[in-house]
Amino acid sequence: MSTGLTIGLILVEIAILTSITIYFVYNSKLDKEDQARIEKFLEDYQALRPTRYSYADIKRITNQFKEKLGQGGYGSVFKGKLSNEILVAVKVLNYSKGNGEEFINEVSTIGRIHHVNVVRLVGFCADGFRRALVYEFLPNESLEKFIFSKDANNPSLDSEKLMDIAMGIAKGIEYLHQGCDQRILHFDIKPHNILLDHNFNPKISDFGLAKLCSKDKSIVSMTAARGTMGYIAPEVFSRNFGNVSYKSDVYSFGMLLLEMVGGRKNIDTTVEKSSQAYFPEWIYNHLISQGEELKIRIAEDGDGKIERRLTIVALWCIQWYPVDRPSMKAVVQMLEGDAENLIMPPNPFASTTKTNTSGVNPKKPFHTGLTIIEE
Repeated sequence: MSTGLTIGLILVEIAILTSITIYFVYNSKLDKEDQARIEKFLEDYQALRPTRYSYADIKRITNQFKEKLGQGGYGSVFKGKLSNEILVAVKVLNYSKGNGEEFINEVSTIGRIHHVNVVRLVGFCADGFRRALVYEFLPNESLEKFIFSKDANNPSLDSEKLMDIAMGIAKGIEYLHQGCDQRILHFDIKPHNILLDHNFNPKISDFGLAKLCSKDKSIVSMTAARGTMGYIAPEVFSRNFGNVSYKSDVYSFGMLLLEMVGGRKNIDTTVEKSSQAYFPEWIYNHLISQGEELKIRIAEDGDGKIERRLTIVALWCIQWYPVDRPSMKAVVQMLEGDAENLIMPPNPFASTTKTNTSGVNPKKPFHTGLTIIEE
């Protein structure tokens, strides 16, 4: 064998061995990258799931319940600390509150979802009869504090911020209705249950009354009304108005919007004129029927356009019959779209005594066919 041929064979062998080495090294690197990616996913997934704490953990996190943030019929809320960087709000539930349904609802619904406009459930405690829920801490507390308070330390929100908050709440509810594996019906949308972070970004909280249903069967049956007076949709009280569905949340959102615009409760018996006691009807008469400019909560440099847009959207949402209300997807589109193209809604107070026997009104633009499921 000639020297040239020998050298050629050696070079071929070297090239083959080099290729094989590169192949195994490259694939080994890919395997390690894949493994690292899987480990990272599992780590993140574990971090997203709510942690179960003992009651001793809850006492430690809250420093023996040192700083109370608030109190209600459900129990008390305390400020807590998981670390020097991570603050939390701990809701300690009353021992005698219900049969645990609200606790189960909260953990089973909010514990599985993550959205920028839904408060995050960090963990929970179910230690004997002691139950607690651990949420992310939101420094500006609830929307209620800013739209109803006369305290100078809680200044009114300007028009642009009102719009941002309204949009965030609408997107959060739309996510609950459309973005999850199962549709989540909140049933308690109100200012007190809208929390604000340091940038005043809204987050929907308190899922104790929530119900789950499949997306293709949106109507739920109920044995009793649920929610807060002033925000509960008519059909929740009486089936003469239609069936209970995700449109019930739309109604509550509309009532919330009107309170944001008006800076007052929708039902106010303290006003001087009895005609102003029910704010939604009063505002409709001034904005729509009489064609007057809306001069409520308008900043010095504002012209009322944002308030007018929010009011029109709100009046669509509080139509008495669910079939006449828009979906939350349509609400978001109305808020994002051109204000000049908004259609004035029909008077939601003119036909409250009529009986809708068919449940369908083909002349209305937002009708969606719905089927019923059992509770």
